Amino acid sequence: MDEAGRTEKILIVDDELINRKVLEGLLRSYGLACVSADSGPAALALLDESIDLVLLDIMMPGMDGFLVAKTIREMPTFADLPIVMVTALSAKEDRLRAVEAGANDFVAKPIDSTELSVRMKSLLRMKGYHDEVKGYQQHLEQMVAEKTKALRGALVELEHARLATVRAHMETIHKLSAAAEYKDEDTASHILRMSRYCAVIAERAGLDDETVDLILNSSPMHDIGKMGIPDAILLKPGKLDAQEWEVMRRHTVMGADILRGGSSKYLETGADIALSHHEKWDGSGYPRNLAGEDIPLFGRICAVADVFDALTTKRPYKEAYSNERAIKIMTQGRGAHFDPKLFDIFLSNLSLFEAIQQEYRD
Repeated sequence: MDEAGRTEKILIVDDELINRKVLEGLLRSYGLACVSADSGPAALALLDESIDLVLLDIMMPGMDGFLVAKTIREMPTFADLPIVMVTALSAKEDRLRAVEAGANDFVAKPIDSTELSVRMKSLLRMKGYHDEVKGYQQHLEQMVAEKTKALRGALVELEHARLATVRAHMETIHKLSAAAEYKDEDTASHILRMSRYCAVIAERAGLDDETVDLILNSSPMHDIGKMGIPDAILLKPGKLDAQEWEVMRRHTVMGADILRGGSSKYLETGADIALSHHEKWDGSGYPRNLAGEDIPLFGRICAVADVFDALTTKRPYKEAYSNERAIKIMTQGRGAHFDPKLFDIFLSNLSLFEAIQQEYRD
């Protein structure tokens, strides 16, 4: 159900009866309602505003999935309706063609029920946020229309500013929600601790309130690129070999690529943090081997916060270290791994870090 208590409805489009029946069973087991169509034209006839997502087979006779998706995207009412392509095609060109037609995501045949559930929940959550913003916008427009002519100009400007803020935050939430549904062992508590650790260091370093707010709301996206790392590597309980480690290091660049290009300053700052939080003060970090103050300030702050939380949190490959042991390890990295000034700020405010640990336990 969505936040309003309504059961989300999925439109299944597949020319094979057995495939439709299997998908209907899976979706109902997730608590979702569904309707089915055996062809592209039949699907378009069933499409209305009660549909929350389209689960669309590509290989159908006559009107194939590519054309169905393209047709849906050309309808203004359904321009943002999530479309998941079900496909046995693996060629890069076919997937690119599907994206160009309007697909939001893919599920490979044979269908993995867990993968299907994760991808659909993520897209349905994003649609819910989109609908919320759209409803809020419509409400604002109605309020503005009811104001007197003398006040309308000032009110429009004010409401547009408020709406821009809402959209920026919602954009951030969408990105985080999509990533959170995937594979990492990091918890919501880790994200809360990390962001607050960063805010403490930033505030104690003398940054202004606006800048502290920026790192508080951008730092949670530092590891969003891990959604692109294979499970076998990301969740491996033992030490990574050289080839696996090289793959793992790519999450920094993947994260920056995911976050770049949005209209929100939080996303752009999140991209900078994702790309730089594994750089080291002495230049031995990755992915760009930056050193000293060539590393963006937020990346240097996040490096201290991230390592402290990683050491003091249980992971698949280790137990949680005590704060004392973590600090002993981190002290060896002062001036090598960490910006020495920022590390000293961290040590001087350890009591605040411990309070955050207690408040946001796993």
